[in-house]
Amino acid sequence: MPLVTSKEMFKKAYDGGYAIGAFNVNNMEIIQGITEAANELRAPLILQVSKGARKYANPVYLRKLVEAAIEETGLPICLHLDHGDSYELCVSCIEGGFTSVMIDGSHLTFEENIALTKKVVAYAHDHGVTVEGELGRLAGVEDEIKVKAEDSSYTHPDEVDEFVSKTGVDSLAIAIGTSHGAFKFKGEPKLRFDILEEVEKRLPGFPIVLHGASSVIPEFVQIINKYGGNMPGAQGVPEQLLRKAAKSAVCKINIDSDLRLAMTASIRKYMAENPSHFDPRQYLAPARDAIRDMVEHKINAVLGCAGKV
Repeated sequence: MPLVTSKEMFKKAYDGGYAIGAFNVNNMEIIQGITEAANELRAPLILQVSKGARKYANPVYLRKLVEAAIEETGLPICLHLDHGDSYELCVSCIEGGFTSVMIDGSHLTFEENIALTKKVVAYAHDHGVTVEGELGRLAGVEDEIKVKAEDSSYTHPDEVDEFVSKTGVDSLAIAIGTSHGAFKFKGEPKLRFDILEEVEKRLPGFPIVLHGASSVIPEFVQIINKYGGNMPGAQGVPEQLLRKAAKSAVCKINIDSDLRLAMTASIRKYMAENPSHFDPRQYLAPARDAIRDMVEHKINAVLGCAGKV
């Protein structure tokens, strides 16, 4: 089975009241853990690659690892560029076999964002590739994306229909209070469901995306801190809020930090308990298992997409 686009996935997700997990990948163990979980539960899957991941792992290696996962599982998998920051990067990924790209023009003016997004959409659609745009800016840090809290902004619902109609995007990432990284909230976690509901009214049937949607699972933070880590105050988006979003217009939920935390917690614990071990396979195998278990939990408890293949 070849790579698939997100278009049919999102239609089924919207109609079915669930969301697709979009998991960031960087290496073999992460890809294996994610795809083993999705295969076990027969869940559709988006594997996404950031600009930083391409630089770290080499685009060819990542593409071949994803192809190996498809051959191994037979799952419908969409390979997506996360936070593409230029037309040139999107074109490079499309030419490299990606079936979906995100062009993030949220740092530009509304008119400039429309112009850039429309240009990417034209090229992508000519090559059978779907495009995700963004309105509103999420705070936080993820790879090369760094946005201060004072520079972040919620999505304005009165802009979404004009943006979608003028650009032709296939899905839209909005800002309703999620953020990148492991320190998403200082007080009580809240999401602006009023914005989501208004966007849904203005774009009926249109797939919405949530970035920065890791829950920063407390168990992993506790293990990391217990075994030498230093992550005081780490807090994510409560899973019950994400499940509520997945039942609405949100068809894609991005998860990255929870993957990193699961892997790091497992490795820190293993190394502390086995100080004489030095074979990477010894600590990467349980780390892969930790990712698999965490992704299975997300598919069942948050996304609701088990058995949807």
